[in-house]
Amino acid sequence: MQLPDEIAAALDEKVFVHLATLNDDGSPQVSVVWAMRDGDKVLVSTAEGRVKTANIARDPRVALSFTPPDQPYKNIVMQGRVTKSAADGKWLIDALSEKYTGNPDYQGQPGEVRVNYEITIDSVGGWG
Repeated sequence: MQLPDEIAAALDEKVFVHLATLNDDGSPQVSVVWAMRDGDKVLVSTAEGRVKTANIARDPRVALSFTPPDQPYKNIVMQGRVTKSAADGKWLIDALSEKYTGNPDYQGQPGEVRVNYEITIDSVGGWG
């Protein structure tokens, strides 16, 4: 789906996004992540071996939520699915680090392998 302009613009800001995945027992697992857009896709990066990597490998359905910093009583909720996953280097975490911290060289753990996700949004909702 095409992201509404207001939501696309908010994702271009330094919003902290809550990413929900599904554990193998069906219970939710939520992590705060940095995010950016590629058109109407949402991009996030994590390290290999974390719970969300196993959850997404098993079930690509995710939910994301965030509150725009300048609108503290507004909540945006998106549901979608990971449609692309790649352990293709630091390019995304470096871009996210520059967006969120101003530093274009993310310093992860030694030997850390980054997994980059592209999320296709299927629905958008919220309140406020």
